[in-house]
Parts: sequence; C-alpha cells; structure tokens
Amino acid sequence: MEEFHRIRRLPPYVFEQVNRAKAVARNAGADIVDLGMGNPDLPAPAHVVDKLKETLGKPRTDRYSSSKGIPGLRRAQAAYYGRRFGVKLNPDTQIVTTLGSKEGFANVAQAITAPGDVVLVPNPSYPIHAFGFLMAGGVIRSVPSEPTPQFFEALERAVIHSIPKPIAVVVCYPANPTAYVASLDFYKDLVAFAKKHEIMVLSDLAYAEVYFEDPPPSILQVPGAFDVAVEFTSMSKTFSMPGWRIGFAVGNERIIAALTRVKSYLDYGAFTPVQVAATAALNGPDDCIREMREIYRKRRDVLVDSFGRAGWHIPTPSASMFAWAPLPDQFRSLGSVEFAKLLVEKAEVAVAPGIGFGEHGDDYVRLAVVENEHRIRQAARNIRRFLETGAQTLHNVVPLATRR
Repeated sequence: MEEFHRIRRLPPYVFEQVNRAKAVARNAGADIVDLGMGNPDLPAPAHVVDKLKETLGKPRTDRYSSSKGIPGLRRAQAAYYGRRFGVKLNPDTQIVTTLGSKEGFANVAQAITAPGDVVLVPNPSYPIHAFGFLMAGGVIRSVPSEPTPQFFEALERAVIHSIPKPIAVVVCYPANPTAYVASLDFYKDLVAFAKKHEIMVLSDLAYAEVYFEDPPPSILQVPGAFDVAVEFTSMSKTFSMPGWRIGFAVGNERIIAALTRVKSYLDYGAFTPVQVAATAALNGPDDCIREMREIYRKRRDVLVDSFGRAGWHIPTPSASMFAWAPLPDQFRSLGSVEFAKLLVEKAEVAVAPGIGFGEHGDDYVRLAVVENEHRIRQAARNIRRFLETGAQTLHNVVPLATRR
C-alpha cells in the first residue's frame, strides 16, 4: 500500500537504527552509556516544581488553557529578553508561547510556507529545521552550518539560482549538532542580507544559556532585526524541563501573528499549571541556570579529556550540551550510522549518527553530555578498548564503498 504523501517526503529516521541496536544490547544485559539523545538528565529546579504542585487542582486550572500563552508567561519572557539581551518585546504582539521550540518551528513552517516555497537550511542541522518545511510542502536548499563568509556566499548563490526565490533562512547558534556559536557581527550581516533580498530569518536559540565562554547573542539585538526575524527559545535545556514542552517565538509581528493564528487551530496551549510554573522559572533566581551550566562544563571537560586519552580526539565545544566528534580515521569509511551501531555493540556507548542531521554530517557523530562524569569516564574506558581492537572489528563490517 502506498505511503501517504507527506510521509513519503520524510527520509527513514536514521536514529531508529541506533535505537534498535541499543534495545537489543540492553535486552542482552549490556549497560549502555547513552550519549545519543539530547535529553537532559538534571532535575527541574525545586521552586519550579513547587509552583506546579501549588497550582495543580486550583479552580479553573484544569480547563483549556491559552494557545498563545497566559499573559503572565508572555510578560515573563519579555522581561527575560530585556535582562539577557537588552531587547524590548511587546508581550501582546511580539511573543507567542509554543509547545517547545521544535513544535514552534513546525507550526511556523505551516504558517508561512506555500507549496514549492524554498527555504534555506543549514546542513547539518537539527532535523525539524528542514523537515518542518518539507512537511508543509516547502523545498529545502542546504547552506553551510558554520557562521563564516562561506555561509553568505552560499546564501548569495541560493538567491540567484533558486526558483522561486527563497522565502526564509534558518539559523541555529549555539548550533545543534555542531555547537558552533555566532557573533553579533554575523547577525548584523545576516539581517542586512535578509533585508536586501526580502527574506525572513528564523533563529533557533534553544541553547542560549548553555555556554562556557561569552554569552551567545540574540539576532534581535541587531537594529532592524524585528523587520525580518523571529527567534525561538525553549525552557527544555535552560531549566531542564524538556518533558514540560514550553518554548517561545518572539520577534516580527507579522510572523508572530501568523504563527499565533495557526496554533489557535492546532492546540490549546500547555496545561495551565505548567505555564504558571514556567512563569516562576523565568521570574525566579538564576542560580539554577548557573549550576546547570557548570555541570555541563565539567562533563564536557571530562568527555574531551578522557576520550582524547582513549585515542579519540574531540574538539572542545564552547557552547551547547553537545560535542561534534569526527569519526576516528580507521572508521571513516563506514559512515556515521554503521559506526554508531558498532559503538553500541562493541563499546556499549550510544551516540547520534551525524547523517541524521543532514548528509554533510556523515563523517561525524554527536555526543550529548547527559550522563554524569563517572559514566562518561566509563564510556571512555570502553572506547579505549574498542579502539585498541578496532582493526579486528572492522573485518566484520561492510564499509560504505562496497554496500548497495
């Protein structure tokens, strides 16, 4: 039976192959150190959980909530942008609460995309950046992920050679999966480019608070950015609240209005007590954010150091909860999926294959620092043994070049 049209447009979910290998290994009794999914293992802050409990069961809180986000939550997000970026937002016209940044991207794609519209998306990049638009009937043109002059050269080529002209460009810094960070000067050039060519900028800033050097900027700090840009943020990583599904889109009023209207048909917003608790998170003390950042910093340092001593050099990320690791030379011919499956089977370590983020990621895997330092060191010991026996291991695997 033929697949449905929109499903046909989606490639096989490559992460599922690693998930199956992981399930098989665990069923056989293996203790898998899981660095695959970017799923925070830290608890949500106590004062946020307490606010949720306090609000549960109060009159009217079990009713339909607000798709746009309760007013207090939108005001709290505006206050956060004022404190963190010096950006002034109107909570009524420039902010909408989303069910996480992932759903926000999918919903904005539905709001702004006509069939055949071209959208410029970094490759590699987080899957929803491309597939949200594919599912909405759009066409994706890939541009480099790294915020360098080559990024703008690719944008120029895309504008010249794309028919129809692109409607939007997606950026994500700190980047998932690559951990690249953009400067304010980069955003200034991007806003100028977008204005010149009359295209929208959709900025994913989900990792705004997971940084280890200078705080990453917002594109909305650039004068005139509100004319072309919308930015997505999330409570998931900042407050270790991934399952709560709360995020925001802020910026250009026309795009926010379109997103708000589409959302009004699709959802009633998150459960009201969750929105109230999220308000308490944004308005509350930020020591929990500093603690989160320090935990990830220590894990990052342990990962880079212990894996390096095990024989796998991993560049040190300056932000995000990820390391973007090139495949060791002797395994480069396998590609990222076969290498990731091999790691599960032979080293009891799970990672995310780079090709899941785009074909230009196939020489890499993504490692998430979502296990404690002890477990990361355990993974490094397993990796060391695996690398020392890697030559024998390879005899049992069919490399990319000979596979059909």
